Amino acid sequence: MIDLFALGRSTLFRLDPETAHGLSIAGLKTGLVPVCTVNDSRLKTTVAGLSFPNPLGMAAGFDKNAEVPDALLKLGYGFAEVGTITPKPQSGNPKPRIFRLVKDDAVINRLGFNNEGHDAAYARLSRRARKGILGVNIGANKDSADRMGDYRLGVARFADLASYITVNISSPNTPGLRGLQDPEALAQLLDVVCEERTRQNAKPPIFLKIAPDLDDLALDAIAEAVLKSGIEGLIVSNTTIARPPLADHQSKETGGLSGRPLFVPSTVILAKMRQRVGPAMALIGVGGVESVDTAIQKIRAGADLVQVYTGMIYGGPSLPGRILRGLSEHATKLGLTQLSALRDSGTEEWAKRTA
Repeated sequence: MIDLFALGRSTLFRLDPETAHGLSIAGLKTGLVPVCTVNDSRLKTTVAGLSFPNPLGMAAGFDKNAEVPDALLKLGYGFAEVGTITPKPQSGNPKPRIFRLVKDDAVINRLGFNNEGHDAAYARLSRRARKGILGVNIGANKDSADRMGDYRLGVARFADLASYITVNISSPNTPGLRGLQDPEALAQLLDVVCEERTRQNAKPPIFLKIAPDLDDLALDAIAEAVLKSGIEGLIVSNTTIARPPLADHQSKETGGLSGRPLFVPSTVILAKMRQRVGPAMALIGVGGVESVDTAIQKIRAGADLVQVYTGMIYGGPSLPGRILRGLSEHATKLGLTQLSALRDSGTEEWAKRTA
């Protein structure tokens, strides 16, 4: 792949964000990607029965249509999550719908689950060699008359291809979707997806992706629901509708905010959720991961795994390699036999912080 960052980030950033993203996908599809050679056994971790070569993953949203998961794995990611994928194709919200907040190292998007639907993604994924850990993030169509049924369809469709399935009910860009986080609706939804998984021959772990815009009572209710449900983990968190003080003039755009400003609030929620669900449930920390230090802080706050997305927009395709080398160096510095030993060492500290 031609490294667009080698041509100058300023040149790339003159392009419309969605156009630039399309070029990134096209470049990855060529297969000419820089291969990350970091292979450190101390970074390996087993989560929800899956053996991850390292704890760093690509979050959903980058590869919405399951076009380049294997190219992402070559960049060094220990796992790649595709989607969000809905049963039927949908175009999403009107353009423009992605905004770079360069002064804040952030992005606002209001894409609205734009994707080509189950059939297109399934066809692509069924052709891959199935090497490496693949997550499939599923959602509901905007105009669906049965959103819980859409999630059932997602589990049924991808159970045989996904290493794990993520139930995404936390995007702020599909009206009413976050209502599925309410206790009664959430309990019903988790019953639906778990029942469908039981019917399948393959039974991948199921993770629930939640929003960062939740108070303590909402976290209590979600923790109670997931612990009763039988799902394996949580992804904390999606983008935020909150607007902390930001420098960029585009900060007033509507949609979900990601990147550096999301790091602290999402990490606080992560730590609070670890306290609620206990040590056994898998937690994936996402939001503002852009460096070795931010990845380490997620793990210290309670994450088994961490994910990147906006960080790569600003850090380029070499970011995963830099983070992995830094994690190896950190393990050496502390004399760790496994990096995962850091998990929860800062949970209490982070849970006391103000988001």
